[in-house]
Amino acid sequence: MTAGANPAPVYLDYNATAPVRPEAKAAMLAALDAPGNPSSVHRFGRAARALIEQARVAVAELVGGEPKRVIFTSGGTEANNLALKLFRSHAAPQTGGAGLILSAIEHDSVLRPGRHMDIPTVALPAGRDGAVSLPALEKALAESPKPALVALMLANNETGAIQPVAEATRLAHEHGALLLCDAVQAAGKIPVDMAALGCDLLSLSAHKIGGPTGVGALVTRDDWIPAPLLRGGGQELGQRAGTENLPGIAGFGAAAKAARQALPETAARVAALRERLQAALLAACPEAPVYGNGVPRLPNTLCIGMPGVPAETQVMALDLAGIAVSAGSACSSGKVTPSHVLTGMGYPEPAAREAIRFSLGWDTTAEDIDRAAAAWTALWDRKKK
Repeated sequence: MTAGANPAPVYLDYNATAPVRPEAKAAMLAALDAPGNPSSVHRFGRAARALIEQARVAVAELVGGEPKRVIFTSGGTEANNLALKLFRSHAAPQTGGAGLILSAIEHDSVLRPGRHMDIPTVALPAGRDGAVSLPALEKALAESPKPALVALMLANNETGAIQPVAEATRLAHEHGALLLCDAVQAAGKIPVDMAALGCDLLSLSAHKIGGPTGVGALVTRDDWIPAPLLRGGGQELGQRAGTENLPGIAGFGAAAKAARQALPETAARVAALRERLQAALLAACPEAPVYGNGVPRLPNTLCIGMPGVPAETQVMALDLAGIAVSAGSACSSGKVTPSHVLTGMGYPEPAAREAIRFSLGWDTTAEDIDRAAAAWTALWDRKKK
């Protein structure tokens, strides 16, 4: 860097989207050179199909699923919508009714379609610690129409709080219910194993793990009656018609493989950096609330409030200082509303309006953390004057 030049911007918004991994970029470029349609039977089509099936294996291995039950979608939102539609079409016609139990801290791609399913729906709040209550879930299961679907994310995208999915699945199955696990934020950051979780449906998104945007997957435990969002040629096990996004899927597979292989080292290093950042911010402002701190969290995520300073002000001030962070979910950015996650945890709206999220990644450095801490501290010092 030349004298007087501004330092490079610091990106601490991995939970919104992660930079594309070199492995994913290389796989996408190679796929762009493959001219065949994956549904064609000639050698070019077979070569394209082979790339998709290699990616299917890599994605399945990332979460301990079966390759034959990986359905590629346009992202986590479509995967969650497809899961809800699969349940609705599978359960209600056979029984004349069904119930839906959601956690109040789910992503909007679960909450919003869930509200429009025209079946009895219960939203379970999370505690102040960030975790959904298992006794509350058991009560809701006992009272819900049968069969029921429980939607519980593995890790919250704003607080990083890891949810008791394995225990929730056990309760769901005891009551004849199924469980959808949104693992979009957890995959590649903590170990994810469908067999250990026991979940029936699991959703993923490529761009959260260093793959491209516009591609994700729904992984199922069992075979399902087709209820496609898109009808046509019958691609993706009959669940999603349309010629597959070959470069996107290839990039997803490469990112999944790279994330899985790097997970142990990356998780430990990033967790140490997150703790360094948290300690620095709390040293500057001991009264700053850390959300989700009462339960295990993703190693890369810190959701913290600056008392008396709106989240939008913090985000803009940090951006001017060259630090990129988020106020809540990126899918809800630009909306002057409090975080539904924090209000769903029982915090008042004023506190929810003051929280921002730092989310780290595989190439975050100690220098990045120190610059972020210095910028946040400078803003807090100005507020105190």
